[in-house]
Amino acid sequence: MKLCILALTVVIAPLIISGCNKSANENVTNAASPTATPASKATATPDELAFARANYAKHCSACHGDEGKGGLVKVNNTKLKVPSLREGHALLHPDEKLSRQITNGGDGMPKFKDKLSPEEINAMVRFIHHEFQGK
Repeated sequence: MKLCILALTVVIAPLIISGCNKSANENVTNAASPTATPASKATATPDELAFARANYAKHCSACHGDEGKGGLVKVNNTKLKVPSLREGHALLHPDEKLSRQITNGGDGMPKFKDKLSPEEINAMVRFIHHEFQGK
């Protein structure tokens, strides 16, 4: 019996000593964090439509509405019937036509080529598809 205890002590003692020799930081960094997820370890990507969302709020929502529904609106004491970005002809326009409409305006819509860069206009088209048309 004493031989068994002596053998266990000889085996267990080095394990305990080696575990105690590690620094506290080493033990913490090797342990898995309970809140860590693969997404939190990866580099976070910013919302690629955030700038277009801000431009929409600044330039478009007064007429098309926050939800892109359009309808009757009053802008500068003028009543306008603004098309929906969610349904109707806006769904049928290819990207190039939407981009051209935003750039050059027309049919009561002001032109935005002096306010938005071509990249911002293309981002706006992607934003409209994503937010209002489910594409």
